[in-house]
Amino acid sequence: MTREQFEHAIRAAGAVLDVSDVLVIGSQAVHGSMEEPLPIEAARSVEVDVAVRGDVDGRMADLIDGAIGEASMFHDTFGYYAQGVVESTARLPEGWQERLVRFESAGTRGVVAWCLELHDLWIAKAIAGREKDREFCDALLRLSVVYPYELRARLARVAALDDAARAAVAARIST
Repeated sequence: MTREQFEHAIRAAGAVLDVSDVLVIGSQAVHGSMEEPLPIEAARSVEVDVAVRGDVDGRMADLIDGAIGEASMFHDTFGYYAQGVVESTARLPEGWQERLVRFESAGTRGVVAWCLELHDLWIAKAIAGREKDREFCDALLRLSVVYPYELRARLARVAALDDAARAAVAARIST
């Protein structure tokens, strides 16, 4: 997803939900912290994971999915889409809310995207542990935009993570 596509999806999400800010918790949160060109592991995604703070019942997430989600007219027209999610979708370190990165541009037309900070994003993706998540994490490490010492500190601040998952993420940091 290019920056222009990201901006369009954020703008559309704001319009669909009639809100002035959204939360971005998936790989496209890199747009908040990095300039293009993005690592291919981030750019190849065709979806942006959008949440609205306080949407615990998923009502707003459902609106996103129906209007501009996968297989919607928006997706068919533009080739990318927004995935409606709730905050709890991602496993995040304590304090992540205070580290959110504000993204706003002319292309978002007044809608602010609050993006996960790169270390918090890395932790969430490493915990998810899918192949595409591992590739994404490796790319951020390879580019030196996240730092192992900070990743270890953030991992220690993830609550209720079982020992096996914690060990797997710690091993990924060390690779």
